[in-house]
Amino acid sequence: MKNTSRRKFLKASALAGVGTTIATGAIAATTAAATAAIASTEAAPKKELFVHHVYFYLKNAGSAADKAKLLEGLEKLSKVPTIRMVHIGTPATTNRDVIERGYSISWLCFFDNLEEQEVYQKHPIHLKFVDDYSHLWEKVIVYDSVGPKRA
Repeated sequence: MKNTSRRKFLKASALAGVGTTIATGAIAATTAAATAAIASTEAAPKKELFVHHVYFYLKNAGSAADKAKLLEGLEKLSKVPTIRMVHIGTPATTNRDVIERGYSISWLCFFDNLEEQEVYQKHPIHLKFVDDYSHLWEKVIVYDSVGPKRA
């Protein structure tokens, strides 16, 4: 056993008591915060992220002008206010049997929920996009999905 003086013992004991008080207070605060978070989660409806992924197959797949025109339209379309995030892409150079690379342009956007996506579908910018650019594509495939929002 280590030999210690009375003074060192009392100092260590006092510091340990302060640490315990601080730790106990922190635990109580953390427990209260966790309880409040659980209560608010149970009271609030669960929110689902809505994902809208569109694949455009151009009539003239080799036409750089048609591709540029569609990209121009998608940039305009990205201004619909209910869209939370957008990604416009082209097929990657990856090459595996399961990869579909026949499309010309991919349009991926995220909404807070189904209702926001429905607003997008009826929004004048979206309707004008379809009117102005649909002559460019021969086929469109849409994948919509929902899932829980993540922090």
